[in-house]
Amino acid sequence: MAKKRAEDAPPSLLWKDTFSDLMNLLLCFFVLLFSMSTVDADKFQELAASLASAFSVLPSGGSTIKSDGILVGSGASQLNELSDYYNNMGMNSEGDVELDKESNTVDEAYEKVQEEGLEQSEKMADTIQAALDMSNVDSSQVEITTTSQYVMLSLSSGILFDSGKADLKAEAISVVDKVADAVKIYDDNTISIEGHTDNVPQNTAQYPDNMVLSMYRAYSVYTYFVDTKGFNVNSISSTGRGEAVPVASNATAEGRAQNRRVEIKIYNMLNS
Repeated sequence: MAKKRAEDAPPSLLWKDTFSDLMNLLLCFFVLLFSMSTVDADKFQELAASLASAFSVLPSGGSTIKSDGILVGSGASQLNELSDYYNNMGMNSEGDVELDKESNTVDEAYEKVQEEGLEQSEKMADTIQAALDMSNVDSSQVEITTTSQYVMLSLSSGILFDSGKADLKAEAISVVDKVADAVKIYDDNTISIEGHTDNVPQNTAQYPDNMVLSMYRAYSVYTYFVDTKGFNVNSISSTGRGEAVPVASNATAEGRAQNRRVEIKIYNMLNS
């Protein structure tokens, strides 16, 4: 008797073919998962030994690999030591922080720049002082100090202005003119003119407080430098600091007199 072909099977039995294919696919899937979860201990040890020789972290001998993947032996102790090394990096045996060579190099470079700046400022101060001496400017009228950034000329407000005023006195014009001539050689450097006052309250219609008064006093000197002596407006500026930066105690008349001043800062080429 001839066998029936599949297509001759009753429709109610065709689901068996689909179900059989599904079972086969599931079986293959779980076999694949099982094969991936099984670790060949020998091959894993060979891999660990290869990594050890490549990176010199684990020794080629003396370390073992457990079947659950835990690393034991001297290799693990070396990793612990490596961790301790990084945690304590930059510290000496006493636990104090030590600067590395790069930090020392940066500090040395900074100190060198500071020394070079101070040297430039001192040369500028000598030149300005010589010019003032040639002009017979009294040393009590202009005080010169130097830093690694600038040369500062400090002029007492008592010489320049009447009390509570910001217009240059007639007798002050000669001093400001000689100072401007001495500084003019550094016209291309950054120049900052700062006004300062004591802490005695100021309250007038024109100058409502010390900050405004100090600004106008600095501006009076700035205007003379620019309009009369032709200083470069691109490199010179004026500002007021009020009573914020005293150089002496405001508790005495002498201290308040020192605090009322105009400072002219001529920055050296490293800081201009």
